[in-house]
Amino acid sequence: MSFVHVSKTGEIATVTLSRGKVNALNEPMLREIRTSFQDLEKSDEVKAVILTGRGKFFSFGFDIPELLSYSKDDFIRYLTTFANFCSYLFLFPKPVIAALNGHTIAGGCMLANACDLRVMVPEKAKIALNEITFGASVFAGSVAILKFCVGSRNAETILYSGTMYSPDEAARLGLVDQIVPAENLMQAAEKAAADFASKSAAAFSSIKGLLRGPIAEEMAKREQDSLHEFADIWYSEETWVKLQDIKIHS
Repeated sequence: MSFVHVSKTGEIATVTLSRGKVNALNEPMLREIRTSFQDLEKSDEVKAVILTGRGKFFSFGFDIPELLSYSKDDFIRYLTTFANFCSYLFLFPKPVIAALNGHTIAGGCMLANACDLRVMVPEKAKIALNEITFGASVFAGSVAILKFCVGSRNAETILYSGTMYSPDEAARLGLVDQIVPAENLMQAAEKAAADFASKSAAAFSSIKGLLRGPIAEEMAKREQDSLHEFADIWYSEETWVKLQDIKIHS
């Protein structure tokens, strides 16, 4: 079963997350997303990519109920797969626009932050890095990418509070770049993608690498240790009890 749909219009490709009602991220879905982006990276015809979701969620983030059945070693493997993809997306040589069609939570927010621009709908959608509210931490990479997007002080506010932000609140913090009505979301994302695509691909890729490369290098130094620390906290008694209460309605 496919969890990711890819379409192309001219020089712009759209990758749509499509798994259940909330687009929760499990291992097969992560592998499929990565394969889709790798194919688009190789395509000479594609100059920019839009990443969006189906339904009322961009993504709920991790498929927590499924992950509760994992051994700790298997969970670390999952975390590594996810973190590696976030790093890959952060450095993706072509422009990536996140068209946030709905709720963008935890791991879903991490994916959005790794993109070059975030466009979001205003209607009751929330965006959050709310891990602290259920006793979980974050990764070195997700922190570095967040700081790149919003600055250090706003990153502290977002991570320490775990607040579920409205699009307007998120825009003030720098989590979201544009807010547009739902019926105009894809049009706005396509316009942004076309603006990027009209520029020199080689120059864009070079500038993006210069801006983001040093951050990715710092991320890599601490990422693996932070993933193990994340797993230690995830499997702690206090956090494990809270995780049991999280349900996903597919």
